[in-house]
Amino acid sequence: MITKRVYIDHLKNVGLFNECSRKDLERIAANSDAVDLPAGRVIMHEGREGSEAFVVLKGTVAVRRNGRKVTELGMGAMVGELSLLDGGVRSATVECVTDCTVLVLTRGALRGAIEEVPALSHKLFAALASRLRDLDGRRYV
Repeated sequence: MITKRVYIDHLKNVGLFNECSRKDLERIAANSDAVDLPAGRVIMHEGREGSEAFVVLKGTVAVRRNGRKVTELGMGAMVGELSLLDGGVRSATVECVTDCTVLVLTRGALRGAIEEVPALSHKLFAALASRLRDLDGRRYV
């Protein structure tokens, strides 16, 4: 069984949370749970609403857009973060390629952590801005 302490070690390597302190991550991890999923299990469907994100703790997932495989991601990758933040529809389908363990982060848990520590929202915004700049730079280079 993976402990909450291990969750923190994984969360600190996720881009969205790279500005967060260990204490911030402890608040997020306290309300997160690890779930074991079998190979072939779809964890999110493109076009459907979502309210959680998943951090891959073990295994490999495939990301598909419009039915085409975009990439495979492994330990430390996060999927579903946009829906975690805005509750909008999923931009991709994600399926377990192998047996996986994922950390489930709910929008409610993240909002609760932000209410406890309002400065956390500034850290998340900074991380998102950095990612957008990176994507923008790749698109126009």
